[in-house]
Amino acid sequence: MRNYLRLYIISALFFLAATLIFGLLASWAFLYPETYNKFLPFYQLRPFHVSAALFWIISGATAGVLFYKNGELVPGKANPITEKLFIYTWLATIVVIFACYALKKFGGREYWEFPPVLSMPLLVSWLFLIASYFIPIVKSTRDKPMYIWMWGTGIFFFMITFIEQNLWQIPWFRYSYLREVTVQWKANGSLVGSWNQMIYGTSLYLMVKISGNENIARGKTVFMFYMLGLTNLMFNWGHHIYNVPTASWIRDTSYVISMTEWIFLLKMIHDFRSTLEDIKRLKHLITYRFIIASEVWVFFNLLLTLAMSIPAINRYTHGTHITVAHSMGATIGINTMILLGSFSYMLGIDKMSESFRKNIITNYWICQASLVVFWGCLIVAGFLKGYRSVTLNIKTFQEVMMPVMPVLKAFSWAAIPMAISLIIISGMYIYRAGTMKAEIE
Repeated sequence: MRNYLRLYIISALFFLAATLIFGLLASWAFLYPETYNKFLPFYQLRPFHVSAALFWIISGATAGVLFYKNGELVPGKANPITEKLFIYTWLATIVVIFACYALKKFGGREYWEFPPVLSMPLLVSWLFLIASYFIPIVKSTRDKPMYIWMWGTGIFFFMITFIEQNLWQIPWFRYSYLREVTVQWKANGSLVGSWNQMIYGTSLYLMVKISGNENIARGKTVFMFYMLGLTNLMFNWGHHIYNVPTASWIRDTSYVISMTEWIFLLKMIHDFRSTLEDIKRLKHLITYRFIIASEVWVFFNLLLTLAMSIPAINRYTHGTHITVAHSMGATIGINTMILLGSFSYMLGIDKMSESFRKNIITNYWICQASLVVFWGCLIVAGFLKGYRSVTLNIKTFQEVMMPVMPVLKAFSWAAIPMAISLIIISGMYIYRAGTMKAEIE
């Protein structure tokens, strides 16, 4: 493994650990403001947490793309200069972003709350990634499996939606509050779709490599589901602008579309499981476990999303902790599980000693169990808040939250073993990455 790619993998894992630590601190600052806000206030911890999560997902996805494409997928390795420029520019900008948060310098918008001038080096770094990925792909005459298309789609549309998300910096967009909010949340919805393309493409790649069945990534069926995912990326944002005055059919149609993307992932993993021989599964047991965990959480989150899409239920759930549960189920249960499976494959974790692997598996189960409690507490808290606000018509926020706060405290306690287990897994991955033999660049 090349040194710069090893640095990138280790950095992504540090972003995951930072996400968990800042998330815990933010929950305590919210629940016990009189104690924790003296040191690190909630308004400062939240950008740390959200940005760390964002950079973990994006960096973890692109680390896999860079690693896998430089193997047998692309005839002839891409110029490492563009890969280095992407990684070093991307990571240096992130360091500056966190320094700005530490100094309480903000100024952006949701997801990107850093000073807006820092969007430019992020965009420049992404252009280096585009060059690194597409130049060798275009030169190749091989028939490309679907994960190549999915990675390219995600990379390209991330650039488009990132630019769109920053249109608020043009005064014309800021002159109208509704115009700015609509564009912001439309862009953010599609932004999620872009990194989902990269992550689901990585999941498809892993299934092919573990099973040895190339047909999983070829044929009319997988192409149909790819087009479904692409449609989702471009049109699933309508429910993000629920509070913006718009035609109801736009919101309803896009909500239905947003649920169909997970059907692709469920179908893909189901076919993978049904054709996988035991000997191949056991050879990549840890990678396999993380992929199957993502399938379980796709199922749970799909049930929650279906319930949220029913207007009578959505009346109670919108703007409550159930929305947060939906987000956390996708971010931790689906995306993080797939990325940890990807990192396991890249780092050869299944080749490590039995004690090393047992430690990871133990923390894997701790994570899954605590995530169930964590997720369930958010749903209960959201239901209580919605019921008291809508049915009981309680207007005072403090009174609405009175029975909700004990549930949120249970949620915070459940987050502790989940965070510790994931940090231990990340630390073991970092140790493995640090001891791997480097290639001569």
